[in-house]
Amino acid sequence: MRFGKTLSDSIYPPWKDKYLEYDKIKKLLREDETSPQGRGDAGSWTEQDEENFVHELTVVQLEKVNQHQVNTFNSIRDRAAACESKLPDPEKEDAGMSEDDRKAVAKDTLKELDSISKELNELRKFSRINYTGFLKAAKKHDRKRGLKYHVRPMLQVRLTQTPFNQEDYSPLLYRLSAMYSWARQTLGEEASGKETDTDVRPKDVYTAHKYWVHVDNLLEVKTYILRRLPVLVYNPQSVKVVDLSQSDPVLTSIYFDNQNFDLYNSKIEKTNAGDSVRLRWTGQLSDKPEIVLEKKTVGEDTESNDIRIQIKEKYITPFLKGEYKMEKQIKKLEDRLGPDHQAVQDFKANVEEIQSFIKDKDLEPVLRASYTRTAFQIPGDDRIRISIDTDLAFIREDALDPDRPCRDSDDWHRSDIDKNGMEYPYSAIKKGEISRFPHAVLEIKVKDSKFTRNNAWLHDLMNSHLVKEEKRFSKFVHGVAELFEDYVNSFPFWLSDLETDIRRDPVTAYQEEQEREQKKAEDEMAVGSFLAGSKLGSPRGKAGSPGKSPGKFPERRISGQFSQSVQSQSRLRQSTQFEPTAEEHDSDNDGVQVEVRDSSKGGLRSVLPAFSNSRYARRHRQRNPWENAPLPPGVKEPGFWIKDQGDLKVEAKVWLANQRTFIKWQHIAVLLATLSLGLYNAAGVHNNVARALSVVYTLFAVFAGVWGWAVYMWRSKLITERSGKDFDNAIGPFVVAIGLACALILNFAFKYKAAVTNQPDMSNGTMLMPTVKQLPVGGVSNGLYVQDL
Repeated sequence: MRFGKTLSDSIYPPWKDKYLEYDKIKKLLREDETSPQGRGDAGSWTEQDEENFVHELTVVQLEKVNQHQVNTFNSIRDRAAACESKLPDPEKEDAGMSEDDRKAVAKDTLKELDSISKELNELRKFSRINYTGFLKAAKKHDRKRGLKYHVRPMLQVRLTQTPFNQEDYSPLLYRLSAMYSWARQTLGEEASGKETDTDVRPKDVYTAHKYWVHVDNLLEVKTYILRRLPVLVYNPQSVKVVDLSQSDPVLTSIYFDNQNFDLYNSKIEKTNAGDSVRLRWTGQLSDKPEIVLEKKTVGEDTESNDIRIQIKEKYITPFLKGEYKMEKQIKKLEDRLGPDHQAVQDFKANVEEIQSFIKDKDLEPVLRASYTRTAFQIPGDDRIRISIDTDLAFIREDALDPDRPCRDSDDWHRSDIDKNGMEYPYSAIKKGEISRFPHAVLEIKVKDSKFTRNNAWLHDLMNSHLVKEEKRFSKFVHGVAELFEDYVNSFPFWLSDLETDIRRDPVTAYQEEQEREQKKAEDEMAVGSFLAGSKLGSPRGKAGSPGKSPGKFPERRISGQFSQSVQSQSRLRQSTQFEPTAEEHDSDNDGVQVEVRDSSKGGLRSVLPAFSNSRYARRHRQRNPWENAPLPPGVKEPGFWIKDQGDLKVEAKVWLANQRTFIKWQHIAVLLATLSLGLYNAAGVHNNVARALSVVYTLFAVFAGVWGWAVYMWRSKLITERSGKDFDNAIGPFVVAIGLACALILNFAFKYKAAVTNQPDMSNGTMLMPTVKQLPVGGVSNGLYVQDL
């Protein structure tokens, strides 16, 4: 369908005079002229003609469309504010209007909201069709007058300066949704607080954020992420050992659509909602990688449903033609699991759904996207998943033109690329068949959890000057818009950003962030007061406490500098109540390891026997607060560790160290027993003090022997069980040392008292000062245990 017909069919009658005058533009371009480029004849294209065309397109028509869009959107916002002002104040609800009056207001509100929603939807269509018209007109001009003049770069700059194609309707939609909820609840059409009073969530919810990264900022972004998340190393199944020196994997996706580009138009009209089908693999096709056929359905609420089946290369063409229905794979599953197993039934259903969808929509391969991916994620922790796609290239895979097909109509892919093993930048591909994306694509998938909502470093990255947000960016949509612009009559808004420099000044980016956050907070709080009173939930959380106010992040780190929030944010933070969150010291914020003081290094704890003072024990105490952390839904604590499932292999020095410590304890026990026996024999019958002390030393000898044996058995058990507990224990040395010290002090006291009172020497002329040989106590040179005595 020609675009002129599409534009005339899309006109909203009340705004008929506000649309782009496409016929007038074509008339100024003199499209029917037989000598378009002009060679100096009477019908040549003059500079005056060029000036008239450019002025009409980039000034007159663009200003008219932009002004109407701005005025209409402001009018819609005013009407929404007027609706909010009519809603009752919950604090005065009891003394205010009656129930009948409330229902009357709700009915009027619903009627006005329906009118606002309709006009807002027409405004979105108005913006998109006019945006496409400007690009179509510029393309016609450059194709016809391109030897001397190019208007598209100028138009792209003008489009970025006008907000009509960049307006974000989300804040206004949230306000409308909140008012809709209040009106329905008042009229009894919706149960009040039914969903907001429960915290039960059926499944994990991920939010995807998409950004462009300029090549100059790419390394800084990667290193910034590396300080927080490790790189996921790709390991092909054919390789059993991960090669850390290998480069990032190259991913290839082949997208399907029909000759009318129904899937593309569906995603454009529904703001990226709709269905898509693609084949995807990693690496070169000659390496026989696993090929996945995927059907993805994205709903209006951004929830997606993916269906994937693995298919071999030789079966792809028969499968697409409906001649093969994965019988071999189904037979293998039935032999292994049984024909009635749920997995078998699900696989059959997935095969049938994908195959019927391809047949009903008459889909065929039309576009190839090739890119190198770097992924970041903590293994076993999927709360934050980040990927960066570089060397992104879009290549035509269609056979729409039977005279010059890009792909053999009987094959499912371009053989010239895969057989020759072409790599980026695909220099052998013709100019009109390839589009190289100039930036890297950053995608951040965040699980909706308290950890990620309060993650300051992630928020800093997403709002920094290093990235440019493109919320609705889609590889499939962009590739079709770039390579098939003659076949489609609607373009995504982000095309105008390709001709501009996406790099920004850090200070300017920070100021824009503050303004954006403040505006978002004002929009979320616009109806928050009456929603809080009526116990309504906003679409993004509790209505009375906007969860993403600028006040949540009082400090920002931009290019290594810390900036304080503006005073308006402080006032907003004081006027809004937030849920308390536990905050920790982040040692990676500035690249310097933060030293956390440990009270166990000194004071009373360092001398008490109940606390170990080893470095291992201190680290273990620092980790203890996380041991009782709640597990995510669906995750249970394992009964065993994977590391403990292999054969037990303990180095000889570990056993010998334990035995050496045991021998030292027995040595001390023998020395104390010998001392006590000699003291007892040397003491006279009437020397009760010496005899009593010999008994005390005997008890300490017995204790040392028993303690040494108990500790030896205990440590042997920990070694056998591969326990991660601390091996040192200071109770035994503490008891022996304190006991001997007390005995020696008492012996000295008795001796001194006898000397002062000139009493007979109760120890037969010798002071009972037992001597203990200096022993290499601790007994371990390899550092396994701390000093035992």
